[in-house]
Amino acid sequence: MPSNFSRIYSAELEGIEAKLVEVETDLHVGLHAFNIVGLADKALSEAKERVNSALKNSGVKPPNKENRKIVINLAPADLKKTGSQYDLAIAVGYLLATKQIKDFNASDKLFIGELALDGSLRPVNGALNIARLCKKLKLKTLFLPKANATEAALLNNLEIIPLENLKQTVDYLESKAAIEPQSPTKINDRGAMAAVDLAEIKGQENAKRALEIAAAGAHNLLMTGSPGGGKTMLAQALVSLLPPLSLNEVIEVTQICSATGLLKESPFVQGRPFRAPHHSASAVAVIGGGAFPRPGEITLAHRGVLFLDELPEFHRDLLEALRQPLEAGWVSIARARKNLELPARFMLVAAMNPCPCGYQGDEAKECICTAKEFLHYQKKISGPLLDRIDLQVNVPRVEIKELRVKNSELNSNQTTVIKKKILKARKKQLERFKSLKQKMLTNSEMSSRLCDRLIKLSSAAEDFISRVFDKSLISARGYYRILKVAQTIADLEELDIVEEKHLSEAFAYRVRAPSIPGL
Repeated sequence: MPSNFSRIYSAELEGIEAKLVEVETDLHVGLHAFNIVGLADKALSEAKERVNSALKNSGVKPPNKENRKIVINLAPADLKKTGSQYDLAIAVGYLLATKQIKDFNASDKLFIGELALDGSLRPVNGALNIARLCKKLKLKTLFLPKANATEAALLNNLEIIPLENLKQTVDYLESKAAIEPQSPTKINDRGAMAAVDLAEIKGQENAKRALEIAAAGAHNLLMTGSPGGGKTMLAQALVSLLPPLSLNEVIEVTQICSATGLLKESPFVQGRPFRAPHHSASAVAVIGGGAFPRPGEITLAHRGVLFLDELPEFHRDLLEALRQPLEAGWVSIARARKNLELPARFMLVAAMNPCPCGYQGDEAKECICTAKEFLHYQKKISGPLLDRIDLQVNVPRVEIKELRVKNSELNSNQTTVIKKKILKARKKQLERFKSLKQKMLTNSEMSSRLCDRLIKLSSAAEDFISRVFDKSLISARGYYRILKVAQTIADLEELDIVEEKHLSEAFAYRVRAPSIPGL
């Protein structure tokens, strides 16, 4: 390697995946210049000033005191470089090229971190994502700010060196000071506290049963009913029923939140995501995308719940764009400059009124909508989207006698009992899928081929599904979704064979035919 040249490894986030970037430093004889090339954005171009000040305040000779031309190249040159995570790598590369630091083996090390003007290190986004890249490329050591170390240490068998400032980094690389590598992060399984406990909701036993089934098999759910019936509370209570995240799920979800800067106080995600975008949100905000594609709400809800309140009020193009992610569990974002595939294995929970005024079918208040208004409102939700929703349940007005029941008289153990049943059902599903090459966690992820292979029906159930399919307008997709819901109901009862009663209940959740006013 030439005497005035160095190569240090760093990383760039592309969506939620980290890409390796080589930070090359070269010094030429000539008038002073300090240039960064390699498709860098504004934040990265300003790294020159941060690195200059950080080096000066760390007691070493900065680039602006060099009477030479300094070129920093970020390779590959066709990959857009954004952010401030390259500061540390640029500083170390400059010190190595100018011989202000003893030569060391940089081929198995990766550096990330933003430099403050006094030389201290600030945290950056995507530490866990970059740690996964290190493991994939078999790099031994990751140098990063101390604030990011706990997050990156979720992965085992990787040396994580937590750094407080640039001077400490230089002393460690020259073996003048020792730094204890970050110990592996231990994950507790307490989970995040839900905003609403299921036991707090009075009445609505049919809807609670639908929530139980949805949570057990990760099925999509649509709740229809008059305003104030408790649809939003039921959706929020669903989080209290979901099982805690496994280690792999914690890493998956934390990786997404880290890349998007949503990790705040905790170094990792403790509970399942619950995302509830407003109905004015754009398709790019919910699905993902932009000039430089970023994850949307469906990716942020990965392994959790996406709640769409007032479903018909969302833009039609947004609702239709949900169809592919609901089916596949991932979303493909194609742009002129970049294509990305992002995970989107979420539970869709939607709520809507039966008509524009909200009181169609209400026993206490008369609906004032015309047949035309009613049909126009219902048509906002397309048939193909409804076909992808496994459970469709009515949430009627709660009677006053149920509202008058005091909280002390409610079954406070209701959530605990239901959650135990859901945990057993989930374990049963994992047992069913353990022999498969494809990684699956819940019944909702089964393909039609796997449904035929794994779901066992009793003879009475076979007769029932044949009769239902012949006499009702059920699509092939609807048929398999009924099978998957029925299998989940059987799992809740700890049965291996799907019986007729399980299919009957599953079919009842797909019947949604509200009457037209005036007819």
